[in-house]
Amino acid sequence: MTSLYRLDAPAAAIAAAFAAEAGDDPWTGDYVAPARPAPVIVSDGRGGARRFLRPKLWGVPPPPRGDRPVTHVRNLASPFWIGTLRHAELRCLIPATAFAEWSGPAGARRQHWFSIPSQPIFAFAGVHRDGEDWPCFAMLTTDPNRLIDRYQPHAMPVILHPDQHATWLSGEWRDAVALAAPFPAQLMTVTDSPPM
Repeated sequence: MTSLYRLDAPAAAIAAAFAAEAGDDPWTGDYVAPARPAPVIVSDGRGGARRFLRPKLWGVPPPPRGDRPVTHVRNLASPFWIGTLRHAELRCLIPATAFAEWSGPAGARRQHWFSIPSQPIFAFAGVHRDGEDWPCFAMLTTDPNRLIDRYQPHAMPVILHPDQHATWLSGEWRDAVALAAPFPAQLMTVTDSPPM
């Protein structure tokens, strides 16, 4: 599963791409890994009319028997996630410019970077929470498309088309959950280094 992505755009450009208010977010562009902060897009919880860029840590507190932050949401029916997912105000967009997957045997693993040429800044579907120490988020995953399956056969992030952003942020749960599907492989590219 994806544990590294890049967001190579400043906060103002990210906010403009998603019709959000940047506020005082200091993001200037960098990579994001679990336990690192990154900007996400949240709605006002009242129909999603207003969107805001908010810094949050990647990884929500674990369930009672867990010992590590949870970075990915795979089972959408899990009791751990269902309450969050059913509340539109707890869904978010996770902006990115590329994400990494690894392939190959241990000791000889290679990194591959995936991007979407038609969307210089795209969005993963995510959920966010106000953690005890810091606001946090997790990324939804789904089955890999045929491109990603060549490198990593387990899962891929749920990538949203621009016309799906509003549904994810403010739609009814039945409509939102239908978006958790593999992104079309033909719209993506892969390289061995992050696109710049």
